[in-house]
Amino acid sequence: MKEKLLERFIPLVDFIATIVGPHCEVVLHDVTNVESSIIAIRNGHISGRKVGGPLTDLGLKFLKEKLYQTQDAMVNYPARTKDGKPLRSSTFFIKDDNGELVGMLCVNVDLSTALQARKFIDDFIMNIDTDKQAQKINLRSEFLEVTNPSLEDLMSSLIEETIKQFNVPPERLSQEEKIEIVQKLNDKGFFLLKGAVTELAKYLKTSESTIYRYLNNYKKRDEK
Repeated sequence: MKEKLLERFIPLVDFIATIVGPHCEVVLHDVTNVESSIIAIRNGHISGRKVGGPLTDLGLKFLKEKLYQTQDAMVNYPARTKDGKPLRSSTFFIKDDNGELVGMLCVNVDLSTALQARKFIDDFIMNIDTDKQAQKINLRSEFLEVTNPSLEDLMSSLIEETIKQFNVPPERLSQEEKIEIVQKLNDKGFFLLKGAVTELAKYLKTSESTIYRYLNNYKKRDEK
């Protein structure tokens, strides 16, 4: 009876390991034989175990304390292999019709590669001092570069970001506000873009000649 029950879980060993991948060790234990409890295992290279291996120390603790009587599983607890690999482990308790424990299905995810990747990312991010880099190119510390996929997106982004500072729809902007928008966009290098005047005229609901006039007046003022 016990053997047949555990046999049903053997396909799950391959199923889970195939889904999660080579960093996931899946082990099926027969807890009625703790000295050689492993009856199926996938990705045993993670812990170095194989069929015929014993139950773990924590498995023995689960068995001794009869934890299976109050819950069906233990999920996402920390563990380590003998050689120090960090694991995220989960154990499902396999019980017979009488509620007695006959096996454990254990899933152990090797976190070592993920932790190395996280360290790289943390180190990389910490190495970026945005305030210092912003000061080098005379920008506000809150400035962030936005990588727009096209010229149209770039122009729209610059215009919308500038207009947004006035909290007024484009059609309700005063002449003074429109002049200030032209000035701000000029300071951002907006008019270095081909078609910038035409695009801005559409947003501000005005003529291109008006935009040129605002722009020329601003440049003349700076030249004085």
